[in-house]
Amino acid sequence: MELVSPEPRAPAGTPYRDASLSGQMNPSGGPARPILIQAADLRKEYTTGRGRLVLFGGLSFEVAEGDMLAIVGESGAGKSTLLHILGALDTPSGGDVYCASIQLRALSSRQAASFRNREVGYVWQFHYLLPEFTAAENVALPLLARGERKGVALKTASKWLNEVELGDRAQHRAGELSGGEQQRVSLARALVTGPKVLLADEPTGDLDSRTASVVFDLIERLHDSHGLTSVIVTHNMALASRCTRILRLEKGRMEEISPQLV
Repeated sequence: MELVSPEPRAPAGTPYRDASLSGQMNPSGGPARPILIQAADLRKEYTTGRGRLVLFGGLSFEVAEGDMLAIVGESGAGKSTLLHILGALDTPSGGDVYCASIQLRALSSRQAASFRNREVGYVWQFHYLLPEFTAAENVALPLLARGERKGVALKTASKWLNEVELGDRAQHRAGELSGGEQQRVSLARALVTGPKVLLADEPTGDLDSRTASVVFDLIERLHDSHGLTSVIVTHNMALASRCTRILRLEKGRMEEISPQLV
């Protein structure tokens, strides 16, 4: 199914411009890069028994192709909710998100599901692997969901398990893998469909410090080798400082901080 790109939409090839640091260029010193994700005046609120709860409001920022962006902030600030909105898993109460010029709020449920399957890869704090399936079968699931033949899907899954250095564990079930191995399988599953964008919500939060560093090393390598645009929610400021950009979400507002100052 072809995704619609309803108006209004951001013009293709829009040069890199951060909402909070106007005129910022490519950090590597090269030419300006096109915008891939644009958030415009995002607001999220909930109705409770005590009235309206505003989680955040007026959030506007841009993510350029190739950015590795960390979103940091205290628990309950809305970081995970924001990530869900960027990935079309949730809808904002106001404002818009554009990804590759597609207005996410305008997508039907079916179109949003297709968008998630083809354009975005997700990694969560918990791996969510199916325990009765092998590592290869878990990685192949997104391809099977889009109608790929099982043999083709498993072959592609095996390739991605090699990418995350788990080729020899392809036939092991989830319970037979260590925590770090389970998270590496979930990373392979996130990328098996060839998405442009990787969204990761505390991807190392359940791991010890040494294993967390190994997994983050792998995320960095795959980000670079596959030309990804990555948005990573984390409490770990040491890992956040390894990203190209950091946004802090605090008290419903967002500010950009330099990784060199963390």
